[in-house]
Amino acid sequence: MSILTRRQFSKTAAAATAAISLRTAGISSAFAGAAGGEDADRIAGLSLTEAAAQLRSGAVTSVQLTQACLDRIRIYNPKVDAYITVLGEQALAQAAQLDQERKANKVRGPLHGIPIALKDNIDTKGILTTAASKVYDDRVPTEDAEVAKRLAAAGTVLIGKANLDEFADAVSYYGSVRNPWGLDRDPSGSSSGSAAAVATDLAYAALGTDTGGSVRLPSAYCGVVGIKATYGLVPIRGIVPLAFSLDHCGPITRTVEDAATMLNVMAGYDRLDITSAQHPKEDYVAGMKQPVSGFKLGIPRAPFYDHLDADTAHAVEDALAVLGKLTKSTKDMSLPSIDGYTWGSLNSIGWEIYEYHEELFDANPGRYSLALQVQLQALKDQMNGRPASARVSEYIRHRAEMEYLRRTVDDSFADFDLIVLPTIRITPQKLSYVIDQEENTKPHSPGIMDLDNCTAFNIFGLPAISVPCGVSREGLPIGLMIAGPHFSESKIFALAQAYEQETKWYLKRPPLTPDTPVPPIRPA
Repeated sequence: MSILTRRQFSKTAAAATAAISLRTAGISSAFAGAAGGEDADRIAGLSLTEAAAQLRSGAVTSVQLTQACLDRIRIYNPKVDAYITVLGEQALAQAAQLDQERKANKVRGPLHGIPIALKDNIDTKGILTTAASKVYDDRVPTEDAEVAKRLAAAGTVLIGKANLDEFADAVSYYGSVRNPWGLDRDPSGSSSGSAAAVATDLAYAALGTDTGGSVRLPSAYCGVVGIKATYGLVPIRGIVPLAFSLDHCGPITRTVEDAATMLNVMAGYDRLDITSAQHPKEDYVAGMKQPVSGFKLGIPRAPFYDHLDADTAHAVEDALAVLGKLTKSTKDMSLPSIDGYTWGSLNSIGWEIYEYHEELFDANPGRYSLALQVQLQALKDQMNGRPASARVSEYIRHRAEMEYLRRTVDDSFADFDLIVLPTIRITPQKLSYVIDQEENTKPHSPGIMDLDNCTAFNIFGLPAISVPCGVSREGLPIGLMIAGPHFSESKIFALAQAYEQETKWYLKRPPLTPDTPVPPIRPA
């Protein structure tokens, strides 16, 4: 299999006219048999649930689904930079094998034959896994992450590894992902490639990771669905960590039912994962079908509704009006304060970030991006500037405080089934502005992560989903977050799907065409 890196490609004459930003594995020969055109767009545009139904009926094959996605990747990935690695020949071979299994009545489940993407910090045996960093530009794991293993066993086709923020925390070494709704706009991080791939019909679902909102934020900004389940419900073993006390892994899809179908396979105890929680197996697709008319909803106004821009405020209030008619009641409420855990200052939990990188950073400081170099050096200086006993005591105290919050936060739901709030308080900013903030080593005004509403639910360890709830005057998506107490995923899916079916925002697609020009990130 041929491998071509983005940086090698940029040295060729073709780079002047084709700004490819991915590694390819047999992709040119995979495209050679492409049907292309409207048929590929129609097939790739199916939801996961629709694609699964057509596979069951024999209307399409897994090879056709995979080829349709590859056709669109060839056209649209140079515009959105959603993938680091595309597995063309390998994916088609895997799809052909799964088609043969289906013909032999050996169907593994509803995901059998469905092409998906994995965020490139999720280990895949024998496949480059870079975490979007130069530090890992030649890293090939010898074992699959547990979630990758489960999805492969369920019959999914791995079509590629999605771009992300470097180590889920800074500008990607492989180029910034573009928002498919506006190529000059931020898709948010860190699972931006996963969300852009799903929004652009380059995969039927993708996995992301979420430490401070990184599944829900790009889902909101790219107009798709993303859920972070209860902490520990989905194993994170085999995923390059950011801060393991806050890390989650979750699906990004086009519809709520698609997400429930994915979570059915992903959720479950992993004895070898120290973060894994034991919880009885649930069928989230079945749970999604429960009535919501008796649900009591809480509205946590402060601080989650503070500093909303006008478009977000309007869209969310409209969503609350719809939900008020679908449910029993809505009432203002509050959640425990997490003031010490803003993304800029995760108390000493942030030291978990440095712990993973300590040896890597000492050996390869120049291979990290400038933004991550600055962050890791600051953490190193902070740790070295204090006695070890003080650091250890502070970490233990803050970790205990977070555990106390996780054990008591469900008390806030005594009178409520679920809560509803904006996923993020502002619509997508210019990509140049976001990158400038990340790369600026001097103090500056609060960034986009200071206006998200997601980090609290990583601290609490609570399940939360983002669903589309409107578009701004500039045509950019707005996300609505629904959250609940621990292990309330079925109720969350039920309310999210009821809202989705009532409003149909999921049917609205990015205005991206083969002729859409790609603007420079920083205009001349």
